[in-house]
Amino acid sequence: MFKAILINKDDQGYRAQLSDVDESALPDGDVRVKVHYSTLNYKDGLAITGKGPIVRQFPMIPGIDLTGEVIESKSPEFKIGDLVILNGWGVGESHWGGLAQLASVKSEWLIPLPKAFTPKQSLAIGTAGYTAMLCIMALQRHGLKSSNGEILVTGAAGGVGSFAISLMHQLGFTVVASSGRPEEAPYLKSLGATEVIDRASLSQPGKPLAKERWAGVIDSVGSHTLANACAATKANGAVAACGLAQGMDFPATVAPFILRGITLYGINSVTQPKQQRIEAWDQLASLCKPDQLMTIAKEISLGESIQCAENLIEGKVRGRVIVDVNR
Repeated sequence: MFKAILINKDDQGYRAQLSDVDESALPDGDVRVKVHYSTLNYKDGLAITGKGPIVRQFPMIPGIDLTGEVIESKSPEFKIGDLVILNGWGVGESHWGGLAQLASVKSEWLIPLPKAFTPKQSLAIGTAGYTAMLCIMALQRHGLKSSNGEILVTGAAGGVGSFAISLMHQLGFTVVASSGRPEEAPYLKSLGATEVIDRASLSQPGKPLAKERWAGVIDSVGSHTLANACAATKANGAVAACGLAQGMDFPATVAPFILRGITLYGINSVTQPKQQRIEAWDQLASLCKPDQLMTIAKEISLGESIQCAENLIEGKVRGRVIVDVNR
């Protein structure tokens, strides 16, 4: 038996509970992992609360990322004792995820834990920091340079936003943070934001084209926020879209694309090829200072994750939440 957050949907309704689960119920996979840590991401919050159609089958163990130690392996790529990390690949949605003490997964979903990090440090970064890095890599491939101007980061006090600010600042960019929580301004400036603006300036319907300001944008919010960010992006600038905290809709026009030549990059953090995942984690290893990671993250127990998921969806959680699944 092992402990896990188990989501069920039946005649009694939709519910998430801390449960004891029999190992024989684990799904198919060629690698079995003793999980050390998982995290709570926005997607996990939607899954646990039932406030978004994340879970594809029931019962489900949520948790879209995990790190831990290989305890069984049928794959030549991994041996018993290896430390590994997993982001995405449908775990916590269609395959049992990381909010559990054990996981059975496909070897191709795993990569070795970067030597620069302990398991706990790696999930202080987790899917949020990894997604922020994928956004930055898209802007890098676009050719964006710090001399081009300001970078807007929306949803700034969340996990992706916090890492995007910190990483872009370390790369020499001037970063402006958009947040609906003015009390978080000191935190956001400590990460590297030079200015904090109210998200209300972006979250309402706007004009097809606005005054040019942003050289680049990292957006985890979607909807009107993404549309307005695009409308104010400078000619030939780039926007990386990776989330939908405000909504899945995109109420924009083609104006900034055909009149200013801006580019909108969609960031898929779920099914990246292995080499892309390794490249992203290599950059994270070079940029993230381990002693600073815990300023962005806090740690909770497995049992606390259900209430914390509610707080996350209500916008009451700052930065990252690491879940120690063994306490």
